[in-house]
Amino acid sequence: MAPARMKLKVVAVMPAYNAEKTLVRTVQDIPAGSVDKIILVDDCSRDDTVAVATKLGLQVIRHEKNLGYGGNQKTCYQAALDDGADIVVMIHPDYQYDSRLVPYMTGLIKDDICDIVLGNRIRTRREALQGGMPFYKYIFNRALTVIENLLMGQNLGEWHSGLRAYSRKVLETIPWQRNSNDFVFDCEFLVQSAAFGFRMGDIPVPARYFEEASSINFQRSVRYGLESLKSVARYHLHRWKLWRCSLFEPQ
Repeated sequence: MAPARMKLKVVAVMPAYNAEKTLVRTVQDIPAGSVDKIILVDDCSRDDTVAVATKLGLQVIRHEKNLGYGGNQKTCYQAALDDGADIVVMIHPDYQYDSRLVPYMTGLIKDDICDIVLGNRIRTRREALQGGMPFYKYIFNRALTVIENLLMGQNLGEWHSGLRAYSRKVLETIPWQRNSNDFVFDCEFLVQSAAFGFRMGDIPVPARYFEEASSINFQRSVRYGLESLKSVARYHLHRWKLWRCSLFEPQ
């Protein structure tokens, strides 16, 4: 008989910006009992995201000014840690990711198989493109993931997923407060995770691209890709003691 799991507190965090139209569906898809609390951080939305979240009974934190995607996550993770979370799941409230996967992701952490679990939208090229992923984003994602896996010693199916679960130890060890407030925050976090030796894994998640789902344009995608590669380069320069970088020094 398998040993019983310890009861760990799971907190879902949602970095929100103009998610009024998709928030209800995202929350309703989270399997009952799979999270103990949902914290939504609103980054100065111009719609009724806060009103919808309040009606759903979520804990809502509002930024007085827009801090960006990375800045939003910083507030999310600090709030979850302050609430005593053992596992934190980051779910985009724009319904781009399938929140039904939450118990599978947290289960891999609860069973001490992984420290970090990502949702992988690119199980096959056909599935990703049929899900609406723009072809240029598919190419960028594939190319960057191959390079990042090679240079960071990993074997992830996708480095650029926004569906993630972290153990408390990860969030207490990695100095994510020093990361960018922009979209490259996610990539910096994974480079840091590899640098600190955390066990990363992923599970398939459907790609969902539609009008209400958030997405960055071609120009910002190129900038994001270059910033991602810069994050990897900074790590190796730090590792070789050629250039000190605070992103890879413990909190």
